Amino acid sequence: MNARYVNHQLKFKFPAGTSRGVLQEKPSTYLLLEENGVTGIGECSTIPDLSIDSTDTYQTKIEEVCQWLNDGNAPENIDLSEYPSIAFGLETALLDLKSNGSKLLYDNDFSAGKAGIPINGLVWMGDKEFMQKQIREKITAGYRCIKLKVGALDFETELDIIKNIRREFTKNDIELRLDANGGFSPKDALVKLNRLSEFQIHSIEQPIKQKQWEAMAEVCQKSPIPIVLDEELIGSAPDETMLKQIKPAYVILKPSLIGGFEISEKWISLAETLKIGWWVTSALESNIGLNAIAQWTASLNSTLPQGLGTGQLYHNNIPSPLEIRNAALYYNPNENWNLDVIR
Repeated sequence: MNARYVNHQLKFKFPAGTSRGVLQEKPSTYLLLEENGVTGIGECSTIPDLSIDSTDTYQTKIEEVCQWLNDGNAPENIDLSEYPSIAFGLETALLDLKSNGSKLLYDNDFSAGKAGIPINGLVWMGDKEFMQKQIREKITAGYRCIKLKVGALDFETELDIIKNIRREFTKNDIELRLDANGGFSPKDALVKLNRLSEFQIHSIEQPIKQKQWEAMAEVCQKSPIPIVLDEELIGSAPDETMLKQIKPAYVILKPSLIGGFEISEKWISLAETLKIGWWVTSALESNIGLNAIAQWTASLNSTLPQGLGTGQLYHNNIPSPLEIRNAALYYNPNENWNLDVIR
């Protein structure tokens, strides 16, 4: 096996605002595994200030992985516990290699182009006009589940935006999910959650920052809105003790941030044992990573809308058969991949 990598700086079509700041571009690295004339491609995707992968040693680690494989060592013997995005990239590159480089990693109705995956429409932070414009576009496009980033703007402004949605659309028309990205403080979280609950919110992701188990457990117990753990899973091995203490309503799986599909499936197993719901969200990958996550997600047979609508974010994404129709993600077998950037 011959291993090499290609770096790619993805450029957003607009400033992507979160409570941690605004993203203009995002780094990704493609890991290429070549064997017997076949190339498998996986994406190592990090998000600044969210991924636990060390930025200082990241390129060195990818070079070490390639050298390890080129020396004939077994992929499963590489310790990537501190580099979950590389673990995800390696896992998916091996799956692609096994599928003869076809990008068809899982055999299901989604990868065959016979069924779509229902997704939520993601509304990014920005000024009031920008957010309302996104909301109108999502509703016009047929989305019935909308996810809003909150926690960075003035709270009264955010309430006003949500109030305007509910003036026109009931919870039976539009399901509203919120994502605070840890933007609330433990002291004011419950006050804000009680005010938000007036607007029939389906759930809210990570209202306070991670690693505050006692405070998060209290929020989960007292919140009128179901709480979702997101960042809490990043940098943590599947942890039954944590889930039992916090008792969230849902957890979110982001394979490229938590170490791949095998680890994600362990989290799912724990969640289901504890009667905790779950769904899958992409983490700003290009279409290479998104495709792998979507095909894996389809194999899990979840009926909830998934967070897989990020493929249209970039000016310079990898052209692929992925497309969004009627608020669902589809794989169109009649379209081709264009891998010129990676080659």
